Amino acid sequence: MEHGSGFPTKSSKNLMLGDEEYANSGWNLNVLPVLEGSVLCHINADISGMKVPWMYVGMCFATFCWHNEDHWSYSINYLHWGEPKTWYGVPGSKAALFEQAMGAAAPELFDAQPDLLHQLVTIMNPNILMKAGVPVYRTNQCAGEFVVTFPRAYHAGFNQGYNFAEAVNFCPSDWLSFGRICIDHYSHHHRFCVFSHDELICKMASDPDSLDLHLAAATYQDMLCMVETEMKLRKSLMEQGIVAAEREAFELLPDDERQCDKCKTTCFLSAVTCSCTTKLVCIKHAQCLCQCDLSKHCLRFRYTLDELPVMLHRLKCRAESFDNWTIKAKQCLDAVPGSKMDFYELKDLIKEAEEKRFPESDFLKKLVIALHEAEKCASVAQQLVSKKVCTRNRKSVEGKFAARVTLEDLEQFSNQVDKLTCEIHEANHVKELLKNVKQFQEQSSDAISDVSPNRKHLEKLVDTGISFNIDLPEIQSLTQKLQQVIWLDEVKTTLSEPNRVTTDVLKAFLESGINLPSHTFIESKMSELLDLQGQVERWEEKAKICLLAKPHHEMSTLEAIVTESQNILAYLPNTLALKDAMRKAKEWNTKVENVHNGEHFPYLVVLENLLSKGRTIPVRLDYLPQVESQVLSARSWREKTTRIFMKKNCSHSLTKILLPRTDIGLNLNSRVRKKKPKEFSEDVKESDTSEFKVDINQDPITIVNSFKLAEQKEVEAMRQFRLINLQKRDRKSVV
Repeated sequence: MEHGSGFPTKSSKNLMLGDEEYANSGWNLNVLPVLEGSVLCHINADISGMKVPWMYVGMCFATFCWHNEDHWSYSINYLHWGEPKTWYGVPGSKAALFEQAMGAAAPELFDAQPDLLHQLVTIMNPNILMKAGVPVYRTNQCAGEFVVTFPRAYHAGFNQGYNFAEAVNFCPSDWLSFGRICIDHYSHHHRFCVFSHDELICKMASDPDSLDLHLAAATYQDMLCMVETEMKLRKSLMEQGIVAAEREAFELLPDDERQCDKCKTTCFLSAVTCSCTTKLVCIKHAQCLCQCDLSKHCLRFRYTLDELPVMLHRLKCRAESFDNWTIKAKQCLDAVPGSKMDFYELKDLIKEAEEKRFPESDFLKKLVIALHEAEKCASVAQQLVSKKVCTRNRKSVEGKFAARVTLEDLEQFSNQVDKLTCEIHEANHVKELLKNVKQFQEQSSDAISDVSPNRKHLEKLVDTGISFNIDLPEIQSLTQKLQQVIWLDEVKTTLSEPNRVTTDVLKAFLESGINLPSHTFIESKMSELLDLQGQVERWEEKAKICLLAKPHHEMSTLEAIVTESQNILAYLPNTLALKDAMRKAKEWNTKVENVHNGEHFPYLVVLENLLSKGRTIPVRLDYLPQVESQVLSARSWREKTTRIFMKKNCSHSLTKILLPRTDIGLNLNSRVRKKKPKEFSEDVKESDTSEFKVDINQDPITIVNSFKLAEQKEVEAMRQFRLINLQKRDRKSVV
């Protein structure tokens, strides 16, 4: 911008914090003339004073004369700072009366200069105008305030002191009708135009989709009038004899080269030229071009008469597109089931309104709300059908979980889907889900009332109910029923295998059974388990007492207890221990009887082993005192024999001492070995020096025979040794 502005602009340097908001604001006078919907934004040139703001520095009593804006456009004035500015205004509807009053007050001036009011040099006391019947309004504009003037409204005023203001023109869609009249007014007073009004209309018509609806409608009305007038004037020229015609791109010519020589209007749609002159005139003043015959004149045109209706039709389609859209929107909102619009059709209808920049309306708001509701319903329906948010399973039904919709909510949701403005594809899925839920409820009711339900059928129903992802009371009832059936099946299976029925198992069944919902068959089975638990505890206690009794009970008593406990179908560890003790007792008695009934006396080791085992058996053993007596007697004999044959601290055992010796004649402990006679050595070699060993596993007869044989050998060895000693003594006596 050459001279700057009192408002911040996008091109301003060193913008302060917050200035960007004001630089883009529609109230910024640099932005207001070219806002969307403004006619001036379709003029490429920067028209100083109209599109580009002017700044005004005022001083005390500095005045601005009576005038209205170029092309009768709107104007807006902002007082940045300083003393107030006083305004006087006359409504545009009273402009003709104002002009008459001014002419009557100074007739000589207006006779000399009919366009005097266009020169901004005339000032007149408002009281004179008011006496002539002209309504005059007054206001004081203070710093920070806007003043807006309307089309053709004459205004004047003065400054009450030093101040700084800024002003610019703007043209909304309703200005077009005033602009068309203004062109005719300018033509009548031979005033130059700032821009070509027809060119502006044609430029907007060439791109109707870029116009908002209000501007398109206003442009269509103005262009319709323009085309009708143009067609009449061209037809009149043809009737007058003008036959030559050439296309001319008037927008490429400078404004001063395409101004009517008569009325000073800037030509665009058409003009008349003649070869005798470089001047041109508008089609209205073809007679004023030159003295030549009209047949020698040439019609310069921008568009043919066939092209203009096409442009007009496109503009009409754009102007009427909102009406057509409104009809479709109304049909969509008022549609009954069976004739509703599809979801994507509704979306396209809203998209059309956005792309074509239709104005805000109740229809659009309702459609947006309807689309939003349809999207929400579609999302909820998709979640219900896809079960993506399902977090429950059969084990967590009774636990805490996220809130689920109820059947009532589902029915209300189905009704809500039916009442939507449009059809959504998920609606059928919702209806199918509702149908399946009701069918599930019927099946659940039959299963719950069944006295002997099938476990697999219940599990299938529970899984089906959970898969709906809906909070149904039947799921809880079915789950409880299933828990009861599972508990009964486990109890029956366990009771059919008595070895698994322990006190801990019975206790666990009773504890889990207490937590189950009450039912007759549950209570009956609980009573049965309680009776069985009592029997098990009583018999276990009885068996435990028998096992720990001192003195031990007789075999017959224990046999009666074990026999009676067989009627209890449960695992009785103490009773089994008692039964095992009886078995061991019988085996022990059998072994004792076999020992006592044998041909030979038993070994002490055997009796001691029997005695140690018998003492651990918790049963009264009739042979136990006898075995204890025998062992005690044997041990007493062994102690006496030890005292007789063994010395203190003897390194040999009693058995070794009592066994026959095999080393007679051998002095193994001598430190110095004397040379033995040859015959003695041979005799010794011939004697059996092998040690006698006793194996308790051998036959006692064999052991006794071996022992006697060893004794005989011992006696023979002693005799032989004595004989050798006698021979030694005889040799010494001979010597």
